[in-house]
Amino acid sequence: MSTTQSDRLRGLLEPLVAAKGLDLEDVEMSKAGKRRMLRIIVDSDEGVELDACAELSREVSDKLDASDVMGEDEYVLEVSSPGADRPLTEHRHYVRAIGRLVKFQPVEGGELIARIIDVDDEGMDLEVPGVKGRKATARRIAFTDIAKARVEIEFNRKDKKEEEA
Repeated sequence: MSTTQSDRLRGLLEPLVAAKGLDLEDVEMSKAGKRRMLRIIVDSDEGVELDACAELSREVSDKLDASDVMGEDEYVLEVSSPGADRPLTEHRHYVRAIGRLVKFQPVEGGELIARIIDVDDEGMDLEVPGVKGRKATARRIAFTDIAKARVEIEFNRKDKKEEEA
């Protein structure tokens, strides 16, 4: 997708998405056979429900039909949330991941798996799980020291409410 088309789409969609109390995370255009696929990724601090995606999809479709930004060719529109294991790239992503286990790839190399405890403007406080019966350790990491970060899916972690009961 050309930068100008991407910019035009963002300019057209951001007010619509913001009016729903959501963040426009990404706009992706790809080929799907003979058709084009327009994927719009939205999120919020509370997450995104299926009904909100469906309602936004209808409004986006109407807005796109009324504009010339997509041209005359057919396309498939998909509005969805980013998914649990998406890359963390923005400050708000880290804030939303507080309490979650994250795999970090520091700039200096290697790998760090830790739970986000708190986030501020410069970085975050982490809890690095202990290995082989050892206690967890605290660690601080600055945003500038992170090359990549992605939430790790945990299937056996108890919810804090369950732990307190």
